Amino acid sequence: MKIATNQKLIKRNSRIGQITSLVALGILAAGMYITFKMPEKVGYSLGALLFGFFLSQMGMYYGNRWGRSPRPDEVLDKSLKGLGRDYTIYHYTAPAPHLLVGPSGLWVLLHYYQGGIIKYENKRWRQKGGGFIQNYLKIFGQENIGRPEIEGAAEVNSLEKYIKKVLPDIEIPIIQVAAIFSNPKVELSANDSPIPAMTPKEFKEFIKEKAKENPLSQLTIKAIQDILPSPEAETKKETVT
Repeated sequence: MKIATNQKLIKRNSRIGQITSLVALGILAAGMYITFKMPEKVGYSLGALLFGFFLSQMGMYYGNRWGRSPRPDEVLDKSLKGLGRDYTIYHYTAPAPHLLVGPSGLWVLLHYYQGGIIKYENKRWRQKGGGFIQNYLKIFGQENIGRPEIEGAAEVNSLEKYIKKVLPDIEIPIIQVAAIFSNPKVELSANDSPIPAMTPKEFKEFIKEKAKENPLSQLTIKAIQDILPSPEAETKKETVT
């Protein structure tokens, strides 16, 4: 499997997360100092604490997505290793953050690291358990599952517009979406989900079967691969056997 990753973007956003977290700690410390040493300046202390909290949430978001290892791109690369040279996976170089192109078609991959019991029932995603850290992050809105089907549809729409603009004469193949849950402690129950939701190992076997059912033509695969990654992105290409 060939890999194209925008390493420059990853390094930049990881650095943003680190700097933002450090600045947040400094502002929070200043707010606490004002609170105890200059209680008459309550407005300043409150402003510093609120701003510091906002920056800490921003730093946490960037840190979880870009600074924590394994990152989503690393998890997907490792789990899909061995698919073969007909497949290429693109990380942060296309309108969709994670895009797999190959005989099984075009797949927008949504990565989630939530653990615990995750269900799709009554047209809603629900999560239970996952440990203290996961629950803490969920309370502050950093690790909510949200609506994968809506997020995926938006990414598919952006990708379709991009392909149509660059290759106006090609018949765009159906772009599919899959939610990949990589936490080893996850328990999935999402058979009724509008998009496939599975672990990385399950997804690898799933797309192998898809390629057998109705494989995408080599001409279409090559046409799509030739326009990705986008020329504007600085990428690193490598091959995983």
